[in-house]
Amino acid sequence: MQFWKMNGAGNDFVIINNMDGNLPPEVYSDMARTVCERHLSVGADGFMVVEQPRKDGDYRMCFFNSDGSIGEMCGNGARCIGRYGHENGLAGETQRIETTAGLVISRRLSAEQYKVRLNDPTTMDLDRSITIRTGGEDRSITCDYVELGDPGLPHAVVPIKGLADYPEQELFELGRAIRWYSGFPKGANVNFYEIIGPDHVLEKTFERGVEGFTYACGTGTGSVVAALTAKGLVSGEHVAVDMRGGTLFIDIGNKAPAGGLLSDVFLTGPTNIVAVGELRDQNVTGLIG
Repeated sequence: MQFWKMNGAGNDFVIINNMDGNLPPEVYSDMARTVCERHLSVGADGFMVVEQPRKDGDYRMCFFNSDGSIGEMCGNGARCIGRYGHENGLAGETQRIETTAGLVISRRLSAEQYKVRLNDPTTMDLDRSITIRTGGEDRSITCDYVELGDPGLPHAVVPIKGLADYPEQELFELGRAIRWYSGFPKGANVNFYEIIGPDHVLEKTFERGVEGFTYACGTGTGSVVAALTAKGLVSGEHVAVDMRGGTLFIDIGNKAPAGGLLSDVFLTGPTNIVAVGELRDQNVTGLIG
C-alpha cells in the first residue's frame, strides 16, 4: 500500500488513496492509531484517506486524529492534501475537497505554498467565562469559543501573557483542563495566543485527538484570527501567526456582515512532501487482511 508523509508548518500527516474503494472504511480508525504511533510506525499527528466524492467535490478527505478519532476537518491537512491531489492528477490548481465539516476550496500558489478556504464559523461565543480545575484548584478564565463548519470543529481561543516563556508543563495542564471542559459539548482544541505586534500573533495549540501540543494547527489559527478580528484586535488581512512549525497567514474576506458571523476565512502556508513509499507495517496489513 502506497503512502505519502507530508507536513504543513510541522503539522504532519500520513495520506493514503482509497479512490478504488478496496479498503473498508471500518478499518480507518484502527489504521490511524497504528500508523500515527511514533517510534512503532510512520508516526504523524493525523491520518488522511482520499475517497471518491459524494457530491460535487473533486474528491473526499477523511481525516482521523492520531488517537483514531474522527476529525471534522484539518486546515493544514487540507493544504497538504490539496498538494497531494494536484500532484497525483486528482484535480487542477483549484480543488474542491469534501470534508466532514463541509466543502473546502484549495488553491495552489506555488510548488510549496497552498491556500485553502476554511469552513465558515458557525459559532462564535466571544469573551466567555469558564471555570476549570488545575493543580487541585478551581480557576476562572476568559476565552472565545469558535466552531468552524457544520458539524462544527470546536476551538477555544485563550489569551496568555508571556506565552513564549510560559512554563511548558503548566501550559500543558491548562490546555488539557480546557480541552475537557464540560461546557464544551465536543471538547475543544485549545489555542493559546498572544498578540506580539500589529497583525502578528504567537500561538500554541493543544489539539483534541492528539492530546498534546502540535507544531501548528490550521483551523486553530483561523479560529484565533476570526475571534480577534471580530473583536477589532487585528485587521483580518494577511495576519501572521507564528507557531513552532513556522508561520501561517490568515485573510478574512467578509469581516463585518450585517447581523451575522464573519466568513470567507483563508489559510495560507507551506507544504512539504517528506516521503513517498510503501506501507509494510505488519500491524496495518493485519487489519486489512
